[in-house]
Amino acid sequence: MPLRIIFSGSGEFGVPTLDALLRSPHQVVQVVSQPDRPAGRGRGLTPTPISQAALAANLPLLRTDNINAEKLPDADVMVVIAFGQKIAEPIVHHPRLGSINLHASRLPKYRGAAPINWAILSGETIAGNSVIRLAQKMDAGAVLAQSAVPIGDTETAGELHDRLAKDGVNLVLKVIEDLEAGRAIEQPQDESLATLAPKLSRAAAKIDFTRPAEEVARKIRGLHPWPGCRVSLRDAAGGELARLRLVRARPAASEGPRWHPGEIMTDGFLQTGDGGLEVIDLQPDGRGIMPLADYRRGHPWPPGARVEAVE
Repeated sequence: MPLRIIFSGSGEFGVPTLDALLRSPHQVVQVVSQPDRPAGRGRGLTPTPISQAALAANLPLLRTDNINAEKLPDADVMVVIAFGQKIAEPIVHHPRLGSINLHASRLPKYRGAAPINWAILSGETIAGNSVIRLAQKMDAGAVLAQSAVPIGDTETAGELHDRLAKDGVNLVLKVIEDLEAGRAIEQPQDESLATLAPKLSRAAAKIDFTRPAEEVARKIRGLHPWPGCRVSLRDAAGGELARLRLVRARPAASEGPRWHPGEIMTDGFLQTGDGGLEVIDLQPDGRGIMPLADYRRGHPWPPGARVEAVE
């Protein structure tokens, strides 16, 4: 039976699910998103990715900085994905079947704003999505469905984000059908297992090359594309050769104690606190992402040069 759905979201993560709902028998009667914000070099007002998708599909769109002050249409269920606002109980329970939230972690792990980044930073090998009841405590609602998605050995947070966004589509659609059929099972979260995934800052992307290679590699992958690990490439005399953003890396062999952390060894790897680090992909300022091998064909990457973190 087709359901009337309110969709509340802002980030790119919710776009595949919104698109799938439009292809389903259900009716999206209202899209709610954050107000347009300044973005880009010109700082012009830019709609959120969800607002852009709603406008393209000619859906009813409400752009508001406080959903709790708004009057919403009658609906059967509200789907909330990467919305960015705390939703009060009256709005949560406004739809006939209540409200559900798609969160990009296997809850109760990684509650918070940056679960995908923290899964990679923490060395997880499995990520996933959870569909939960919307609750007043952050990401603490009962679990209605969950998935498991392996994390690739050199996968970046951006790549995992896109895979999880697609993975969440069927999970949400199934939960909606289960709610309507009265067969949904709600599993309370185990609070003793809860961990946090707080919002990241640019300062978090500063690399310390005295740390172990595995940790440095996870930071580079886990913080791409944002905030991104930016470095200055300097020659042996300290002169700057280039500004770069490191995109993908993995642990590698070291040539021994003659090299200091951050130095480029004769094989092109970087020395870290416990071994070598192979930079696989990087992005020079003003250029696109490229393999290090391609960068080295036209730019210096000499042994003895140093890579230093910059903000």
